[in-house]
Amino acid sequence: MKEKTGLITTGVSCVFLAVLIFMVCCVDVESIGPEGTSIGLSHLNRFVFELTGVNMLWYNITDWLGIAAILTAFIFAVTGFVQMIKRRSLFKVDRELLALGGLYLVVIGVYILFEKVIVNYRPVIMPGCTQPEASFPSSHTMLVCVIMGSAAMLIGKYIRCGAPGRALQVICYVMIGITVLGRLLSGVHWFTDIMGGILISIALLSIYKEVIGCFRRRAAYDQKTSEEENKQEDQV
Repeated sequence: MKEKTGLITTGVSCVFLAVLIFMVCCVDVESIGPEGTSIGLSHLNRFVFELTGVNMLWYNITDWLGIAAILTAFIFAVTGFVQMIKRRSLFKVDRELLALGGLYLVVIGVYILFEKVIVNYRPVIMPGCTQPEASFPSSHTMLVCVIMGSAAMLIGKYIRCGAPGRALQVICYVMIGITVLGRLLSGVHWFTDIMGGILISIALLSIYKEVIGCFRRRAAYDQKTSEEENKQEDQV
């Protein structure tokens, strides 16, 4: 049962996401956005927006955290590339890194999907723009949560020293927390946009955790089998 926890979490998150999208599209829809754009769960979204207002300082802070997350993804990409060159095969790269690349591609795919299938629009027109932009889910929240969440899962594999590794994991989680809170306080997204980004992140991270868990259980099994075979050969 424990081995299926990630799949269950992914399924539950997807169900909640589907319900949230349905409610945003169909429940309590009013024209409260800029240029009369219609927003679902309008009373809840308007309440949170009026509570936080627009704060461009938090917007800039979370933008810098997004850049830090992209640099983190780049480091893992370079690590995989170096392994491929040294081992002379893409398929000899650590399976966790190959799965991480797949995870990044899924994030990009989700971003493109919701740029084409617009659920709702931002509560404000951003500087330099002339019309409302797609707002659901908060792609920035999704990006930082997925990159830093997956990084926290892999740090222990590549940084053997306990204290530095734990410190980096804490930094990952702090960046996620600040991004989620800061993006909400910035006022450039509706509350439901942030929730959508969180739910997608939970689903993707849960399935990624399940995948690398399968890799590690398989590796442990292979190692145990190899040790038993060597022991039998020694006895013979």
